[in-house]
Amino acid sequence: MPLSFPVYLEVGGFRLHPHVAFELLAYFIGFRLYLRARRLRGDAVDDPRRWWIVAAAAAGAALGARLLYLLECPAETLRHWNDASYLLAGKTIVGGIAGGWLAVEATKRLLHVESRTGDLFALPLATAIAIGRIGCLLTGTSDHTVGVATTLPWGIDFGDGVTRHPTVLYEALFLFGLAVLLATWQRRGPRNGDLFRGFAVAYFAFRLMVDFLKPSPCRGLGLSAIQWVCSLALVALAPDMLRWFRRPQAVQGGA
Repeated sequence: MPLSFPVYLEVGGFRLHPHVAFELLAYFIGFRLYLRARRLRGDAVDDPRRWWIVAAAAAGAALGARLLYLLECPAETLRHWNDASYLLAGKTIVGGIAGGWLAVEATKRLLHVESRTGDLFALPLATAIAIGRIGCLLTGTSDHTVGVATTLPWGIDFGDGVTRHPTVLYEALFLFGLAVLLATWQRRGPRNGDLFRGFAVAYFAFRLMVDFLKPSPCRGLGLSAIQWVCSLALVALAPDMLRWFRRPQAVQGGA
């Protein structure tokens, strides 16, 4: 029997929308993983400054996610500039990561924090995004994350009569695999900051490639706004990638 999208979840007599259910689950599990990592591995930043950094990451992620969504198709955004439901409806994970990263770096400058502080977020982010993407998959075309048409046997008809690439399923599987690799790397004691930057390199590179399989009415020089942000992020991370290839990782404990 074919699925009808969105696939609502029946929990304790309540009917939950899959996007809301899995997004809340992602936030809960991601935050618990963050607290666990901080408890087990310690933190190079004291409590007051760490919670300022966490708050900056959350605020920057929220702003970046919304802003990049609005920049995906500027002409469309201008046409709906007075439509609050449109302006507040969408968000992007790439924008969230980029916005959170920039906000954290700015906050660190204000707080005079010189050490890299993102390692505690790497594994929680990979896991949380993977869980959230399951909700996107079960939501169907209304989530605007499904892929273009395909004849491959694992394509899915999300209810519009077109067999499409399940790009969010690709992303969920990629991120669950990345979470395993990050956990393995973490046990080897990577250099401070490398765990988060390894996550960022892997995720931005993946999105740069997989977004070619997504429909995008607005592209510049063949790339969507999301892909341009991924490209810029990878350029910013190029010195770290070159260092990883040039010499063995320095072993360093802590977060």
